[in-house]
Amino acid sequence: MADPTDRTFSDVDEEIMQATYAALCQHGYADLTMQDIADEYGKSTAAIHYHYDTKETLLATFLDYLLQQFVDSMHDIETTDPEQRLELLLDELLVTLKDNQDLSVALLEMRSQAPYEAAFRERFEQNDEYIQYTLKAVVNHGIDEGTFNDVDAARVTDSLLSIVDGGRTRAVVLDDPEALDVARRTASEYIEATLL
Repeated sequence: MADPTDRTFSDVDEEIMQATYAALCQHGYADLTMQDIADEYGKSTAAIHYHYDTKETLLATFLDYLLQQFVDSMHDIETTDPEQRLELLLDELLVTLKDNQDLSVALLEMRSQAPYEAAFRERFEQNDEYIQYTLKAVVNHGIDEGTFNDVDAARVTDSLLSIVDGGRTRAVVLDDPEALDVARRTASEYIEATLL
């Protein structure tokens, strides 16, 4: 699978994405307005509408932006050791979210709209497919290298994703950031029991 997005973001796009991030964290998805984003951007709503026709188009682009940041963070992992790479990937999926609880809430709100908003659904599907592909590739690499037990990589990947998704959801719904720590420990225990 190729990287899910090859979109580049201009300096203006970057500024608008940062403003969108700040506004989402402050207001959440349900209450977010273009004016909120414009306030964070420091320009008029017309300046944003020049680049993005609707709030939904802007937020779909924001999801692309987040996915691109995730892809970039995966490229920044320098180790080729499968066990270390898997642990760092799980850290990226769970540990780094603790500092972004407001964004996690907004993203869960957006996920809840995915059945009704095709552009959101496509982005979340693309994100999930990329994460699944990345996890499975690391597990298969570890099997090939003899680092991991010879297991069904697809099943292991599904299990790890269930742990990640469950931890993320519990952290938001129960307003319990510690759920991310529990999920991270559970993932490590699962790796130890299944792969090593």
